[in-house]
Amino acid sequence: MSAVNDTKFQPAVFLLTGIPGQEKCHVLISIPICLMYVISIIGNSVILFIIKTDPTLHEPMYIFLSMLAITDIGISLSTLPTVLSIFWFNSREISFDACFAQLFFIHWFTLTESSVLLSMAFDRFVAICNPLRYDSILTPTRIAKMGLVSLLRGMGIILPLPILLKHFQYCHANVLSHSYCLNQEVMKMACSDIRAHSIYSFFTMLTSVGLDVMLILLSYVMILKTVLSIASHAERLKALNTCVSHVCVVLIFYVPALSLSVIHRFVKNFSPLILTVMGNVYLLVPSLMNPIVYSVKTKAIRARIIRVFVK
Repeated sequence: MSAVNDTKFQPAVFLLTGIPGQEKCHVLISIPICLMYVISIIGNSVILFIIKTDPTLHEPMYIFLSMLAITDIGISLSTLPTVLSIFWFNSREISFDACFAQLFFIHWFTLTESSVLLSMAFDRFVAICNPLRYDSILTPTRIAKMGLVSLLRGMGIILPLPILLKHFQYCHANVLSHSYCLNQEVMKMACSDIRAHSIYSFFTMLTSVGLDVMLILLSYVMILKTVLSIASHAERLKALNTCVSHVCVVLIFYVPALSLSVIHRFVKNFSPLILTVMGNVYLLVPSLMNPIVYSVKTKAIRARIIRVFVK
């Protein structure tokens, strides 16, 4: 009898969660969520199409924007299957392997997007603080290397996480708080010793996202210092206006991501409804808003979108 009690129960699946307490309204709730996915995927695809087909946009700023659009599409496609299966078919089960694969792609694209945002901050820094060397610093070869490093960096950091999770025993309640798998939640389901995994996750957060945020802040401190040294008020506004889109995108991306990470790691008792809503905001809103922000605030992109629809 004691042997039976000592045996760890390994659940076959995890159970994902839609909107707690609103299960009867999931079909109605799926309408705005589907609309957000459609706008996100189509909007980012339009950005990619315009940049690819217009030779005048083959400049560093727009190449980085195309990288951002690719990562946004990747994040949307990573969460789309489980989110729609919950809201349309009330299918909450996800196997271990599928869950680990999903969290890998979600965190990989998220870290890659963080790296791309840092690259875009560097682009603005060079354009404003050292404009005469802009073309010689941000060459096509160097931009391609920056994009490749962003991908490999995210993959190298995230790949150990699902491998470690796969070797844990899971005997706790296997109900997750979101409609997709996140590393912070899955590791809490384990009844194995997760201290090493938790320390590694926290370390990677500090050395990746935390470092990116600090470098982005540093770049904008240098940009402000340079802009304030410009005598003409009109020239100051013109220089700062080139950074508005990027600043908006940075805030939209980092504020929900860091807030959700802090809640998962440090807050014990939190409203499941608010946690679920924040989780959806964390992954859906940046991918939705990024193409809208750049379409509205970037004159070249806006003009070409209008030209496409006018035709």
